[in-house]
Amino acid sequence: MIDMHAHWRPAELADALRARTKEPRIVRNADGAEVLKTRLGEEPLAKAFDDVNFHLARMDRQGVTTSVLSLLGSVCWIESQPVEVSLPLCRMVNDRFSALCVEHKGRFAAYAALPLADIAVAAAELERAMQLPGMIGTQLPGNAFITRKDAEAMRPLLEVANRKRAILFIHHGPRPGDAFPKFGGDTDNARRRNGTLDMQTSLSSVMVTLCLTDFLAPYPDAMIHVHNLGGNIPYEVERMDHRCLLDTPNEELPSARFRRSKVVVDCNSFGPGAIEAGVRLYGAERIVCGTDGSEFGCEWTSKALADANISEEAREQILHRNAGAMIAHLVKVPAAAQREKVAA
Repeated sequence: MIDMHAHWRPAELADALRARTKEPRIVRNADGAEVLKTRLGEEPLAKAFDDVNFHLARMDRQGVTTSVLSLLGSVCWIESQPVEVSLPLCRMVNDRFSALCVEHKGRFAAYAALPLADIAVAAAELERAMQLPGMIGTQLPGNAFITRKDAEAMRPLLEVANRKRAILFIHHGPRPGDAFPKFGGDTDNARRRNGTLDMQTSLSSVMVTLCLTDFLAPYPDAMIHVHNLGGNIPYEVERMDHRCLLDTPNEELPSARFRRSKVVVDCNSFGPGAIEAGVRLYGAERIVCGTDGSEFGCEWTSKALADANISEEAREQILHRNAGAMIAHLVKVPAAAQREKVAA
């Protein structure tokens, strides 16, 4: 398995978290012990950051040959700070990601973190990051692509990605200054509303921008990766086609445009039925593996792919072939024999 959606919590940000006055931040609890405090509660520092040896052991247990690292959403606050704060932090993260890739050759690749309060500075940091070993592109917030008008601000980053033949990983999340999450903790079922309903709806809008407009046309060499099957599109597309036939019968059907789009989606968090729907719409060649970088996520994804009523060829494409083809010109991944050894 090549895991294209594996989030990471870098311990190098601990000092910056200690300096913060709002969540997420590191504080001392009533017992005097340091904890990471977020809007979801408190976590001991020993569990708050990722350990490379623990991560590699989990990868070996789950047959993951290569994990593509990206910042966990709760750590992406560094990208929204004023540039004088965010740029040094993003560089620290990118340098550490690259060091992990060098230290554990073939086991890791990474998406860069960028100072998004100034897109020109972000573009320059993406240029720098793409010179670092192991870097394959960058993670960007989904809110930046909800509409084509929103996406216009991201063109400098698309231009860099196009020159470098890099990947833009578009993940649900806010731009600097956006109110987020949509539903507060005092709302009933806030986690279900934020973590599923709003996330999937937002990703569907991202896919409409990327696939049903010509926004990506000037960037033929940039690669685009959207998580969670691109929102609810595999299920909503029939409704879109129906409305298109009623409202704009001379227009190409949305399903055809989604099917021939260059956007790749990952299967993170979905079961066999949704994966089957994704294969029917996009084709297996447009789906890659994603797990969120956790043991539970790997088990869930592996079982979903094993249980999905798709061909063995499609399964192999999703597990590693598609991702391997996407990143081969940027990083070296373990050969097939090594994949079999890890899986065993």
